[in-house]
Amino acid sequence: MFNKDTYIQRRKALKKTVNNGILLFMGNNEAPMNYPSNTYHYRQDSHFIYFFGIHLDHLAAVIDLDEDKEIIFGDNYTIDDIIWMGNQPTIEALADKCGVANTLPSAQLIEYLHKAQKAGRKIHYLPPYRDDNKIFLHNTLSIPFEQLKASASVEFIKGVVSLREIKEEEELKEMEKACNLGVAMHTAAMEYCKAGKLERELAGMIEGIALAGGNGVSFPVILSQNGETLHNHNHEQILENGRLLLVDAGAELKSGYSSDYTRTFPVSGKFTQKQKDIYEIVLQANMEAIDMAKPGLNYFDVHMYATTIIAKGLTKLGLMKGNPEEAARKGAHALFMPHGLGHMLGLDVHDMEDLGENYVGYNEHIQRSPIFGHGSLRCAKKLQKGFILTVEPGIYFIPQLIDIWEKENKFSEYINYDKVKTYIGFGGIRIEDDIVITETGCRVIGTPLPKKVADIEALMAE
Repeated sequence: MFNKDTYIQRRKALKKTVNNGILLFMGNNEAPMNYPSNTYHYRQDSHFIYFFGIHLDHLAAVIDLDEDKEIIFGDNYTIDDIIWMGNQPTIEALADKCGVANTLPSAQLIEYLHKAQKAGRKIHYLPPYRDDNKIFLHNTLSIPFEQLKASASVEFIKGVVSLREIKEEEELKEMEKACNLGVAMHTAAMEYCKAGKLERELAGMIEGIALAGGNGVSFPVILSQNGETLHNHNHEQILENGRLLLVDAGAELKSGYSSDYTRTFPVSGKFTQKQKDIYEIVLQANMEAIDMAKPGLNYFDVHMYATTIIAKGLTKLGLMKGNPEEAARKGAHALFMPHGLGHMLGLDVHDMEDLGENYVGYNEHIQRSPIFGHGSLRCAKKLQKGFILTVEPGIYFIPQLIDIWEKENKFSEYINYDKVKTYIGFGGIRIEDDIVITETGCRVIGTPLPKKVADIEALMAE
């Protein structure tokens, strides 16, 4: 936990964003894998972490705006629990650490909310994503399941986003640690990559590094020679010389803060000329997008710049043709890069995505593009000092997408399908770094992770 004043000030700022009523925070409960007492690794709700800092299951909290009161609802462990778990802090002690003066047993939350409802008071809640919390809200507030997301408080959502999107200095320090742990994961993957090994050997090794240094991985490891599958969690292939290995992985600290990196490198330790040609285009897009990002600039413009670099590079190689700026603007580049340039990063690897991308990455000033590829951009809005985002351009040769587009004769004025088909089996390349927006530009967070061809080959040669 941070100092209690941090949580007090965060809640104080949040109160100014909503006019009246009750702000309800639902903590996460344990989730069983196959029977109740055998649970998945516990992860607290990120909003609960941000405003209260307590990593414990079966908790809820309210900020009562009308009565100017904050309450944490939870139950102290009994001796039956302590026998198995050891001595545990009381709810009162945990509440004191985050500056909350009032605590009540869990059972009184329903009564508290019903009383507020009968008085005609507004109960604000955030979009639920855990089924047990959905059931609680449905039963307690009498909201139909299909209306739970739509009935979430827009005021509350916007208030949370306005605070969490700007990272405080102590948050940035945690992010530096998370990024350094992510660098260690990816460096190890490059160092131990060798033909004949199973992909899961490397995936398990880097997940172990994340567990040894923090709270484990920030999302399931993506590690595959079939890098054209954007989120490939299958790790059953044998590593082969001549193929590229795409590794997208990050670490999460005990505090909940996360990192997210992607590197693509040759299994043999040496890029072929064909691989290098594509890699250098992605690297240019990555590095120039980082150089471009600064306060006051819409991230959509950075995304567009990166996709134009992709189109220009592929045009030089003969995979695309015509005017590359026009091709990127119309979305022809999306055959090769169907995703956006990046997303917010913080307590969540896709920060605050549970609140809805259109609240986190868009606003009344910039709306989501209807164009395939551009519409996948998770954050398009104006950059501000304190934003932490990923920069992750890529080029992929997806056989199914190539086949569909060619049959539809889609963007045939910009795409040389005959040459594109010769790249089927190439895989995919993505290069991803984490940046923080500063006063005048941005900087990459964490210890630099090799990404230039010569640096990767040198590291792997060791």
